[in-house]
Amino acid sequence: MTFPPYRANITAALLLLLLFSLSGCGVFQGMFDSVTFGEEEEVKGSPEVLITKGMDAYKVGDYSGAIKAFEKILDEFPFSQQAMLAELKAADANYYNKSYLEAKLLYQEFEERHPTNEAIPYVLFQIGMCDFTRSNRIDRDITGAEDAIKSFSRLLRTFPTSPYTKEAKARIQAARDFLVNHEYFVAVFYVRTEKYDQAIHRLKYLLAMYPKSTIAPKAQALLEKLEAGEPPRWGINKWLPEISMPSWTLWESDENQ
Repeated sequence: MTFPPYRANITAALLLLLLFSLSGCGVFQGMFDSVTFGEEEEVKGSPEVLITKGMDAYKVGDYSGAIKAFEKILDEFPFSQQAMLAELKAADANYYNKSYLEAKLLYQEFEERHPTNEAIPYVLFQIGMCDFTRSNRIDRDITGAEDAIKSFSRLLRTFPTSPYTKEAKARIQAARDFLVNHEYFVAVFYVRTEKYDQAIHRLKYLLAMYPKSTIAPKAQALLEKLEAGEPPRWGINKWLPEISMPSWTLWESDENQ
């Protein structure tokens, strides 16, 4: 069977675009070999073209457009060669679109469907990132930091020598420091409300459990003032900790983690 010249040109161009955009993807190497179009197939709705559209949108930061293309593959061509890549990139696109809960669910589904795939260390790391990134203030919901510690710890247990090990360890330390700052924030709240016994109890617990945390010196100074019967009354705001997640790079080079 031969194609009309104009259609053969379209087919060749699409193949070149697809191979160029996905070359070097070791996880899915060979997935896009031997692409052909049936005589009755609509070119613009084929999985081959949809994956190209999705990847092109993804590369320029059009994550909503990328998600639409990847989801169409999964809805209409779930058994195509492109479906596995569409699954993973749909999760990535949701992550970079700041839809962290949706992205986490998609990463978990990918892990369940492809437990032996070589991308699984990356997937586990990204699950941790979904948790880590949604923890931004110690005066709000802190479950993201708690979940991040669990998720990154699972990665370290399962793949202790993965390329993500060093960063996962550093992010665990940052998440722990974030939780310690939350404990200290509560102690300062007790001081503000003149519940000094509760504040002292909280500070002693913090120092006993996390003596090397970045907030420990400040906590020790506040504890000493309270035990001396000199609670800060004016300017209490200066005793507040940083409310945002600390930079994980503070622990990036720590070899004793």
